[in-house]
Amino acid sequence: MPYVDRQNRICGFLDIEENENSGKFLRRYFILNTQQGSLVWFMDNPQNLPVGTDCVGSLKLTYISKVSDATKLRPKAEFCFVINAGMRKFFLQANDQQDLVDWVNALNKATKITVPKSSENQQNSENQKVLPDVVGSKKQVSYRTDIIGGVPIITQTQHEAGDSANRSEREALQRSHGQLPYFLGRPAQEHSVIKSGYCVKQGAVMRNWKRRYFLLEENAMSYFKSDLEKEPLRMIPLKEVHKVQECKQSDIMMRDNLFEIVTTSRTFYIQADSPEEMHSWIKAVSGAIVAQRGPGSYSYELRCIILDFMGWAEAK
Repeated sequence: MPYVDRQNRICGFLDIEENENSGKFLRRYFILNTQQGSLVWFMDNPQNLPVGTDCVGSLKLTYISKVSDATKLRPKAEFCFVINAGMRKFFLQANDQQDLVDWVNALNKATKITVPKSSENQQNSENQKVLPDVVGSKKQVSYRTDIIGGVPIITQTQHEAGDSANRSEREALQRSHGQLPYFLGRPAQEHSVIKSGYCVKQGAVMRNWKRRYFLLEENAMSYFKSDLEKEPLRMIPLKEVHKVQECKQSDIMMRDNLFEIVTTSRTFYIQADSPEEMHSWIKAVSGAIVAQRGPGSYSYELRCIILDFMGWAEAK
């Protein structure tokens, strides 16, 4: 679901058909900024990209004439909607039906406020300059593109060759349209998996933020470099977890949707892609701890966290 960040912008992940009529959708992070009158999209949440990384696409709200459901136009693209901007149509895929409705409403509301009375010819000529050419861009030379669960993630590299980035980019174009970066499952034989998906985690030494694939099972929470890896980078036994909660230092770290897992030896700071995902992880980890330790054996703090979450869920 789109959410409002600390700068009062509407944000969230969507899939976009960047090359018109190609039928190939790529995962991007969108920011709807009504104050600047623009819709921009990045490879990932800018908080997780190197400082100064440019957007890969942008669209002024004054160019948008209408945003609507595109199910009939693209029957094979699930939860698809279209942004009409002059002579160009931008097709996007939402995560689910509610996500589609929320984005369509937010974009239409934003354009009603900002669209001036200008000639259609002017809109058409200006719109042709909207989408930058992101293929072969010079700025991509100094970065590595990793495909993590179908999500293109750009990170700085000093040793990687350009062939690796090109191969990763080709893999992104081959992924299934309906595949989401969260809830991607591990092999089917692992029946003990409670929840899985991608989040961004702060490193223990360098304090940098990297996207990792998390796997919550009955007795432990593990994280991997990607959903294709067999061996975890680390496993956190649930018996060592004292509490899991929304991070109170999110304002200091300037991170949206941040939660923390406090263990005996370390506090893990983890950023989800949306408020709903953050609360879903908190609920899942808390529930797994309760199930492992049995009724009445968990701490007063943990009971308070669960009760607080139940109150949040009822409010939603």
